Amino acid sequence: MDLNLSGRTAVVCGSTQGIGKAAALELAQLGASVVLVARNQEKLEAVLQELPTPNNQKHSFILGDSGKPEELQSKLKAYLEENGPAHILVNNTGGPAGGQAIDALLEEYVSAFTNHLLCNHLLAQEVVAGMKEEKFGRIINVISTSVKQPLNNLGVSNTVRGAVANWSKTLANELGQFNITVNNVLPGATNTVRLQSIIENKASKTGKSVEEVTNMMASASPMKRVAEAHEIANAIAFLASPAASYINGINIPVDGGRTGCL
Repeated sequence: MDLNLSGRTAVVCGSTQGIGKAAALELAQLGASVVLVARNQEKLEAVLQELPTPNNQKHSFILGDSGKPEELQSKLKAYLEENGPAHILVNNTGGPAGGQAIDALLEEYVSAFTNHLLCNHLLAQEVVAGMKEEKFGRIINVISTSVKQPLNNLGVSNTVRGAVANWSKTLANELGQFNITVNNVLPGATNTVRLQSIIENKASKTGKSVEEVTNMMASASPMKRVAEAHEIANAIAFLASPAASYINGINIPVDGGRTGCL
């Protein structure tokens, strides 16, 4: 199986912690030159030092905020003009706060669409020309299992995740002819800062302890545990590799079997 990413450049968003950082580490280990994207320079510099260099590849970072997509697009454009095309784009952004859809303020929906759909779209637009020239492209969106089965008390997230999934499927249909694949990875409950925030929020609203809520989430999976970030990153790395050359336009749940539908 060909997992070699030597000579490829991967832009990984939200890559200073959680799934984004794990994906950056895995892609680097497979030989890609990784461009970290996040809004905290100190954390970017720290992660940059952790990235492996099995092929003596050079890694770098872009300081940017998904909440300011046009500004981030401009920074990516400048980077690509100076350094050459990106072959892999991993769209990954922290999810919206929990709560019922009916209670959400308009600004919450606007912010979620900006951080996820609009930012993903502008970054994809920026990398596609180079992918076409290289005749190789991988756009991988980290979304949520709510794409297949909406999750309780995550109204805004469910809404925007569904929009991103349909946008992604449309792009897959449009770009496949150029050897550019577009796929979605759908993490289930994963041991990240965001999960801890969700657990604490649920505990405060239900009166249960953090430990009780954590155990409830773990028991919802047939594997009776939550995922670790590197397990999600493995799926991302596979989709980025030459081995996944004919996998296009799909949603891959990485949730230990928790999602009830096929």
